[in-house]
Amino acid sequence: MMNIMTLNNLTVAIAVPLEAEHVEAIRNANPTVTVLYEPELLPPERFPADHSGDPAFTRTPEQETRYWDMLRSADVLYGFPNENPAGLAAIASSEKLQWIQAMAAGAGGAVKAANLPDAELARIKVTSSAGVHALPLAEFAMMGALNGLKRSAELAADQAAKHWPELRTPTRLASGSHAVITGLGEIGLETARLARALGMKVSGTKRNVEPIEGIEKVTDTAGLPALVATADIVINTLPGTPYTEKMINAEIFNAMKPGTILVNVGRGTVVDEDALLEALENGQVSFACLDVFAVEPLPAASPLWEHPRVMVSPHTSALSSAENRLIAERFMDNLQRFQSGEPLLHEVDTVHFY
Repeated sequence: MMNIMTLNNLTVAIAVPLEAEHVEAIRNANPTVTVLYEPELLPPERFPADHSGDPAFTRTPEQETRYWDMLRSADVLYGFPNENPAGLAAIASSEKLQWIQAMAAGAGGAVKAANLPDAELARIKVTSSAGVHALPLAEFAMMGALNGLKRSAELAADQAAKHWPELRTPTRLASGSHAVITGLGEIGLETARLARALGMKVSGTKRNVEPIEGIEKVTDTAGLPALVATADIVINTLPGTPYTEKMINAEIFNAMKPGTILVNVGRGTVVDEDALLEALENGQVSFACLDVFAVEPLPAASPLWEHPRVMVSPHTSALSSAENRLIAERFMDNLQRFQSGEPLLHEVDTVHFY
């Protein structure tokens, strides 16, 4: 266990692009901490919260040495080196490194992909930005649900064809509809809050089943078929793990009532895409709003691109202009916890990798 004097003389290295104002905020909030930030060693952002930065960016050999020397001198990293699993694997052998703040909410996938030895998994804490993205994801999920309820895909097709139907087709009400959310974590609960504000009834799944205020029914994964049988909308917020892979599969689609709307803002691997296409064709699913896919970028050959009742979003629903500020604030809170020896918020589970 490190003593307080050691913890108060920490070195933090910022490994990913970050606006200077947020770097200064981290410095000002923690005057006993040395914050290393060399923007010339980092790829410029192409858009807000572009943690990977411009892929065309390269470092000179001298800059590459400086970058890794800076990271290896740190007790704490803000972001994965080069924002990828290979960078994490490369830095994990640094004996000084104690903790990494990841930029992604689903950082467990990158930690798993780094294939770290057990000793390094046990020694280095990794915290995710889970929860920072809850509101934009929840708003996107509601957008997807409303698009399905209000038939926006059909309206867009009619507009493109300049077609004014003789027979008017009614839309469906959000109020009184039943939304089932797979994964009642921070994102799921924020989605539930917005759904209830629209008058929806909300049920959902949770690994540890317990009553939740405002949620009609909470079950584990085994109870999902019974839940979706009465759902008008199914919203996935679950991360991609071996336990969630293709969890929403043919069995679940067959258990749905015809016309169910599917929204996925979790991970693409949770949904069996072949089974989804079949459900779209047989009418079990009337509309799918998908921000994530099993393979990303979504291959050009995927029929999801051109399906008339599918909305494709390029894994951008979590992005907002406030993201970097919110992650920096989360990091500052956790840094105080780390210095005080308190448990860190949103530490990645190195068994289930979420």
